[in-house]
Amino acid sequence: MTKLEPQLAIVVKGWPRLSETFIAQELVALERSGLDFEIWSLRHPTDKKTHPLHDQLLAKVIYLPEYLHQEPRRVLLAFMTVMLRPNFFKVFTHFLQDWRREKTRNRVRRFGQACVMAREMPKGTEAIYAHFLHTPSSVARYVSGLNCVPWSFSAHAKDIWTSPDWELREKLNSKTIGAAFGATCTAFGAEHLNSLAKTTPIDLVYHGLDLKRFPLSRNRTFRAANESFHMMSVGRSVEKKGFDRLISALALLPKEIDWHWTHIGSGALDIKMRAQAEALGLTPQITWLGACDQNEVIDTMQVADLFVLPSRVAVDGDRDGLPNVLMEAASQMLPILSTPVSAIPEFIDDGVHGILSDDTPEALAANMVRLAQNPDFSADLAKAAYKRLYSDFQMQPGINHLISRLRGVMGGI
Repeated sequence: MTKLEPQLAIVVKGWPRLSETFIAQELVALERSGLDFEIWSLRHPTDKKTHPLHDQLLAKVIYLPEYLHQEPRRVLLAFMTVMLRPNFFKVFTHFLQDWRREKTRNRVRRFGQACVMAREMPKGTEAIYAHFLHTPSSVARYVSGLNCVPWSFSAHAKDIWTSPDWELREKLNSKTIGAAFGATCTAFGAEHLNSLAKTTPIDLVYHGLDLKRFPLSRNRTFRAANESFHMMSVGRSVEKKGFDRLISALALLPKEIDWHWTHIGSGALDIKMRAQAEALGLTPQITWLGACDQNEVIDTMQVADLFVLPSRVAVDGDRDGLPNVLMEAASQMLPILSTPVSAIPEFIDDGVHGILSDDTPEALAANMVRLAQNPDFSADLAKAAYKRLYSDFQMQPGINHLISRLRGVMGGI
């Protein structure tokens, strides 16, 4: 029996990516629901480790030319093919308008990748779905125009807050090859996109957590006030995560607190963060684990006493949405200290499910001391966050909504 062509094309920045397990979680769930799709990746993988979810996905992955000059024959053949299509000059005009407002190589690369995808995409493809509203959605939008198939997107955080409003408006308007629908994982982001949308409906769809992957340890205990205090963080070493201020806060902790901090993640600020810790004399009390897989993250959470994520808005506007790692910490009944940035308060009510602090080193240090000295209060916060996770932030409701939307744009298949 001949296998039918996939009816859905999913565009991602790169595949697989360890820092984007929320995408892998969603795609595995969509595949298990019966949706047949291919993944079109704009970049090749760079992570040395992968997530167990990546191995579970059966979908075919096609890598588009990461840089157009690396595959000139493929790009030229695609351009010569799509330029004969009826909608080519309409789409090319939109591309030129985009490029005139932002004359970068990245803009040209997006159109070149779109031409390749438009030529190579199976004829039976009925819809395109992009993760992230910036580069992947630009490619999806151009392909949509060239191949006359609807496109939709899932927006997250950086892609919303660092994209210019003119670009978002055009991606949210059917007259400018706008999306059939959009989903985003925070009410904060949905409100902003709805304020810009002309015709595209925007749905709030929390990623949630597949709790089968995060079983609570039967050995979970809470420390006594006189015991050592083990804190941890998970996140890339980038400005919006606020780890530089956390390191400064650690230097302010009183000597009577026997603390240790473990960081999981890597990024552009790795060297700078480690140098900062060394300059403050904190190196003996810090463990840098680098990028870790899911099992390593869970193992570390199960022996920690506090999860700290001091998110903030970066200079370029980049910020977190609702970091999945906060829900992962809650799944292990690990007390949480974070900040009231973006959608974090949508999951954590300050003083109920965790502590939301100002991101100054002084405020962070004061709250770490408060939680270290009040383990019963910390335990109450952790138990409340655990209950909230189970009642309001499980994965399946969002997946069911997304499946309904995608089947709708694919003709109800």
